[in-house]
Amino acid sequence: MSGYSIQLSIFIGLTALVAALTWWRCRGAVRDANASKDYFLAGGTLAWPYIAGSLLLTNISAEQIVGMNGAQVALVAWWEFGAVAGLLILAHVLIPLYYKHGCTTTPELIERRLGDAGLRAMVSVLFLLGYLCILLPVVLYTGSLFMKSMFNPDMSLFQIAIGFAAVGLAYAAFGGLRAIAISDTFNGVGLLVLGGTVTVLALAAVDFDLSGIPAERLTLIGAPDSDIPWTTLLTGMVFIHVFYWGTNMVIAQRALAARSVREAQKGLYAAAAFKLVLPLIVVLPGLIAYKLYGDVGDSAYGRLVGDVLPPWLSGAFAAVIAGAVLSSYNSCLNSASALYACDLHIRYVNPKADVKRVGQWVAVLFTIGSLLIVPVYEHSRSIVDTLQRLNGLYSMPVLAIFIVAVAFPWVGGRAARVGLAFGALMYAVFTFVWSPLHYIHLMAITLATTLVVILLANRLLPRAAPAVADAPAR
Repeated sequence: MSGYSIQLSIFIGLTALVAALTWWRCRGAVRDANASKDYFLAGGTLAWPYIAGSLLLTNISAEQIVGMNGAQVALVAWWEFGAVAGLLILAHVLIPLYYKHGCTTTPELIERRLGDAGLRAMVSVLFLLGYLCILLPVVLYTGSLFMKSMFNPDMSLFQIAIGFAAVGLAYAAFGGLRAIAISDTFNGVGLLVLGGTVTVLALAAVDFDLSGIPAERLTLIGAPDSDIPWTTLLTGMVFIHVFYWGTNMVIAQRALAARSVREAQKGLYAAAAFKLVLPLIVVLPGLIAYKLYGDVGDSAYGRLVGDVLPPWLSGAFAAVIAGAVLSSYNSCLNSASALYACDLHIRYVNPKADVKRVGQWVAVLFTIGSLLIVPVYEHSRSIVDTLQRLNGLYSMPVLAIFIVAVAFPWVGGRAARVGLAFGALMYAVFTFVWSPLHYIHLMAITLATTLVVILLANRLLPRAAPAVADAPAR
């Protein structure tokens, strides 16, 4: 049997094994009478290992492992180290509030605290647009790029993306969050083990000697013209992580599905601990690839894996990476379904709708839409840099609304809506018209200015209707 046949056989076998184990673990699960909670929050039954495993694999997908290694600089490790702050804020500030107010989605907290259903809907729409136009197509593109650079199949990137999308849709539409979290945990263990193996074998390939790599690629102190200048660590970097880990439905949804606040916090602590060592998997191999191949960009990791792993192990690793891609993709589809069904459809279209059926249709439509956008990202200079820049179009304005909901619950919904629109417009100008500073600095400026606008508008605009009553505690 040829090496390629061995790779392919192991890849298919392990992928099928994870699917079978996931089905076996899900088949006997106790279903919650609340359809939304059962489908979108796994019935509130997730234990902390599943929360930690699913968080890691949803975050460390191809766009991270390919994109961060593709940067081929040590600086990108700050995206991992900074995540610890975001996870701890989620654990100690936001999770207790989400559970206190019985939230199914993260924007629901905004309505519970500020009493404005329209504001909740606006935030949900921004999340949905971000998932459709940015996160979902980027996940498909980077996953397909990895498979293309590793196996070099006689298929285009778009054809590979169709395969990923079809399988991801099957998990999201029929299994719900429970199936996603369980499959994530199996694949997460494999990613840590095999990712560490790739790093060790890659180090062996260069005799554990990193000499010859330019010093500017090894430093953690970014120069002013680098992708992450050191000054950005003092401004926008921490806020990017608070938004991503604390308010982003794709991430927080796992913690919302825990058995209790304490169980959610244990999962978040475990995830934070893993983030401190993940640069060994998502950064160091890219530096080694620079020494071996030069500046090869986002194809670095797939090429390195194909060279250092024997065929049987490379097939296993491809299965793990495919699982990571599917994790991020189906997680985002499930989160989009939850946001639309719970925050928009039930309130504005049909209060008695079958939320699972609505969610399945949303997943189908978002799958088709994200596939059509994949070609847009094929010419990105750095996929990680591009992803972060585009996320700013909604991340900082949305984070400002959450900060107001947590710290200034007396602010009126009208003022918050004015600030949300202002912040999105301001960052769009920074992105497409005028960029006087690094985009991470501009994110911090956008956040601070949006908060000021909200507080000023609150003094000038009349208050809207009184706040809605809190939901019962979970």
